[in-house]
Amino acid sequence: MNSFDRPDDFETRRSHLRELSDEELHQRFWDLVQRITEPLVEEARTHTSPGIERSVLLRMGFTSAEAKQLVDGMHKQGLLGHGAGHLVLQMANRKGLTVRAAGEALLNGQHWQELKP
Repeated sequence: MNSFDRPDDFETRRSHLRELSDEELHQRFWDLVQRITEPLVEEARTHTSPGIERSVLLRMGFTSAEAKQLVDGMHKQGLLGHGAGHLVLQMANRKGLTVRAAGEALLNGQHWQELKP
């Protein structure tokens, strides 16, 4: 056995899962995904900045000036922690618009009162 070999312990490691049904395994998977991602989501929520949020909007196709205006508006309303891109995407989905059209509507002063996460 060299230093790269590993004993086959698959059966031992999976013993606690052996009796679970496919549905139970599926639920366990999503429960674990939730546990893993919760700290990441919280970290992103509490450690964002206007610069990061502008960067997200730039990657969504908005110009620098548009991104700044959107981020400034969201910051004034205390919504920046929810993610500028996320809020624009949610608005697009709610209104049946493209992301671009949703952002333009916000830039034109529309739907700001509906931008609640």
